[in-house]
Parts: sequence; structure tokens; C-alpha cells
Amino acid sequence: MLLLYLFIAVVLVNTAYFILFSKFSMSIPSEIDTQENYPVSVIICAKNEAENLKKNVPLILAQDYPHFEVILINDASIDETQDIIETFAKEDPRVHTVTIENNEAFWSNKKYSLTLGIKRAVHQRMLFTDADCQPAGNQWIRHMVSHFSEEKQLVLGYGAYQKEKGFLNKLIRFETLMTALQYFSYAKVGFPYMGVGRNLAYTSKLFYDNRGFMSHMQIASGDDDLFVNEVATKTNTALCFTAGSFTYSTPKKTFSDWILQKRRHITTASHYKSNHKTLLGLYFISSLLFWLLAIASFVFLDWKIPLAFTIFRFTLQYIFIGKGMKLLKEHDLLPWIPLWELFLVFIQLTIFISNSFSKPKRWK
Repeated sequence: MLLLYLFIAVVLVNTAYFILFSKFSMSIPSEIDTQENYPVSVIICAKNEAENLKKNVPLILAQDYPHFEVILINDASIDETQDIIETFAKEDPRVHTVTIENNEAFWSNKKYSLTLGIKRAVHQRMLFTDADCQPAGNQWIRHMVSHFSEEKQLVLGYGAYQKEKGFLNKLIRFETLMTALQYFSYAKVGFPYMGVGRNLAYTSKLFYDNRGFMSHMQIASGDDDLFVNEVATKTNTALCFTAGSFTYSTPKKTFSDWILQKRRHITTASHYKSNHKTLLGLYFISSLLFWLLAIASFVFLDWKIPLAFTIFRFTLQYIFIGKGMKLLKEHDLLPWIPLWELFLVFIQLTIFISNSFSKPKRWK
């Protein structure tokens, strides 16, 4: 009976998290509701991104927005990134450049490079994305910037991955969706804990008032989530998840590249605030235990009761996570939610174990 009680307890914990996720997934996106066109600086840090810059910077410059500049940062690239950046700057007066040399202090640290880009920015409001990201349309800036106000100095957006064929692509997009579902849901209930640099906006005042990245400058990653974790509050944070506000990045093509990327990202989680780590860790552990205890319950117990609780759990998962998928335009993932979760939970476990022995050092 102890096994059954443990299984039921884990299902109830999972249920509590699904209800939390519903706070976001059952909400309605807030369309552009202001005529205020705040001047904005779009900041992109690029390291060996010549081809992506050629493809994506024109989409940024084509935004239907009256007053913006683009800060392109060459972070010690060894490809043609500098030439591409200089070409854009010559052709469009809205483009400004920052060049990081190899012999500068912290040259391998993206946070140092971004700090110089932020210092170069003219406007108080700043919108961040990556060189491999393209906006969903020409209203991207307008959607994101419309959520700024005197009180709201931080805007969390959704950085999606492009849809391609294959199992890996779907798994990457499911992991990205679940990450977004969590940080949007926590922020929705007044408990923001992270954002993604592929689509994130904040004010220079917020940056300078909190000494920028100084408290975690020595950590290779975390220019987005660690900064948000440190400065975000329930009063200064806004959410933007209209379809026109999304950015789309090129996903990794191989499992090894993706795992390395996730290993780097997960290293930052250990530096979150303690209450955030506890809640996020409990969700992961409860998801892992569900699968382990479900298997054990079907093997060692009468199958009827475990089946009832399993169906109950999957029903809530399909309702609340499924609604989130529709909200974030990831409809094609819906039929196989348990499969994606199963693979993701055990991949994350593998990453945690790998990172306990060694951690990635640089952002690229």
C-alpha cells in the first residue's frame, strides 16, 4: 500500500503544477493597447554569426516601428561577422556597432560584451534577441515595447524554435515550450524567475540600478535568466505572448549539440534564488517519480487504481499543457505529450548527472 500512497501523492503534486500552468495557458494574450511609441534599442550579440546576421538583420531593420536603433556586437568573432556588421552600419544609419577584441578582459564572456552594447545604446528601453533569431513579423518590436510602462520595466517574450522534420526538432520545441510555460506561469502569479535572451526587453535604468551582470559576471551563461532571476518582481514584470511578438531560432541538428547547449543552460539554475530552485526541482522530481512509480505500481499492484490516477493525471496534462501549446502555436506537439515528457525527464536527469562531473565553460 505504501507504493500506492506514494504514487497518489506524486500525482497530486503533478496536479498542483498543472493547475499553476493553467494560470498562463488559460489566459488570453494582451494585444497592443497603447499608442505610445517608445524609442527602443535592439541589441544583438554575435559570435561567429556571419550567415545568420545576413539573413536576420534585414528582418529587424524592416520592422514597422517609427523610432529604433540596432546595436550589433561582434564578440571576438573569427569569421566574417565584423565585415557583415560594418556593411549594415554603412548602409543604414540606425545600425551601430560594438567590437570586442580577443585581448580584452572577459573577452570570452557574453555578459561583458552585452554590457558594452548596453552602454552604447542611446535609448532607455532595450530589446534583446540573438543573431540566429528572426521575428515572427514586422510588428515584433511594437508588440514587445507596448508592454513597457512607468511600472513595467521588464518584458518577458517567447523565443520559439523553427518547425522542422524529425524527432529531435519536436523534442527541442517541447522542452522550449515547457520552459516558457513555467516562466510565464510563475510570472503570471507574481513570482517571475527567468526569461530568455532570444526575446527579452528591459530598461537601462533597471540594468544600472542592479549593477548589471556584476553579481554573476564570473558565470559563463545566464545573461538572460540570472539577470531576470535577480531583478524581476511581480510589479516590474510584464508578459508578451501574442503571436506577433515571437522570435524563431534555428534549432540544433544533432542530439550531441543540443545536449551541450542544455548542459550550458542548466548550469545557471543552481544560482537561482532558493525558493525558485525548490519549486523547479520539485516539479522535475515529481515528474520523474511519476514515471518510475507508475511502472512499479502497474507491476506490483492491482492495475485498476494506478490506471485511474494515471488517466486523471494525463487528462489534466492534456488540458492545461495542451492549451499552452495552442497559445504558443505548438499545436503539432499535442498528440504525444506523454512521450515528449518521458524523453525530456530522463534526458534532463542525464544532463544533471553529467554536469555534476564537469560543466561547459563558454557561451560559444
